[in-house]
Amino acid sequence: MKKPKKILVVDDDEISRTGLSRILSKDGYLVDSVSNGFEALSYLRQQEVDLIMTDINMPEMNGIDFLKEITTSFPNKNVIMITGYGKVETYIASMNHGAVEYLNKPIVYTELKTILRKLFQELI
Repeated sequence: MKKPKKILVVDDDEISRTGLSRILSKDGYLVDSVSNGFEALSYLRQQEVDLIMTDINMPEMNGIDFLKEITTSFPNKNVIMITGYGKVETYIASMNHGAVEYLNKPIVYTELKTILRKLFQELI
């Protein structure tokens, strides 16, 4: 039996964060969530995760700065960037700093399921 994959959801919008967490949990993933990059970094110092899903537009530390910190402090972590304001510049910055995927809100869950299945297949 495979061990369930653990996902950390980082989003300052509580509705988005809890909704995504609930859907992922129903699909069998172990999910924790936090509301900003600083909380996420603190969490990552204490817990292992298989994937981080983070919003880009957040106060205090935006998603790109958070991604840069992850790649420096926690290399080899898989990160999916999520945004309600998709721009070519943020897409390029996300990919240049090591994101494995970039999704626009609202997230199409069938698309996300396909991405997760493929990503976790590659991790085996």
